[in-house]
Amino acid sequence: MLSVRKLTKTYAGASERHVLQELDLELDAGEYVAIMGESGIGKSTLLNLIAGLDTPDSGSVAIGGNELSTLDDYQRTLLRRRDIGFIFQAFNLLPRLSVAQNIALPLTLLGVERREAETRTRAMLERLHLGDRGADQPRTLSSGQMQRVAIGRALIHRPRLVLA
Repeated sequence: MLSVRKLTKTYAGASERHVLQELDLELDAGEYVAIMGESGIGKSTLLNLIAGLDTPDSGSVAIGGNELSTLDDYQRTLLRRRDIGFIFQAFNLLPRLSVAQNIALPLTLLGVERREAETRTRAMLERLHLGDRGADQPRTLSSGQMQRVAIGRALIHRPRLVLA
């Protein structure tokens, strides 16, 4: 499902920093992996490369058989929209959208029929124990509740891959 081959990324500057060097990673559907380490060793860089938000110096990333380097920007955007759920460290909830609208955003972007999107969003709100908070603005939530909204948004469209 996820295949990373000989992934290399270097950052230029006053001194060249080799963040990733020929990294290989293979994940099948249903597998969970935690990437741990000190600050600055490349965890976020790896996630950005896997998501196609950044480009490696060399190597390849394929999601569901789709090699990212063969896709143009628009195709990578569609792949992310359809196949990847993101749980951001800072939540990245949209303050002008309600809790329900934040969760439903991936469904809206995918063009899911309104009634289906509403049904799935209500069910997700219930699973997150936020059933009574759908109309609220994110700023009225606790940090833990905002994190649950971010998780709901990442999972609502049933992605192949979740990056957190």
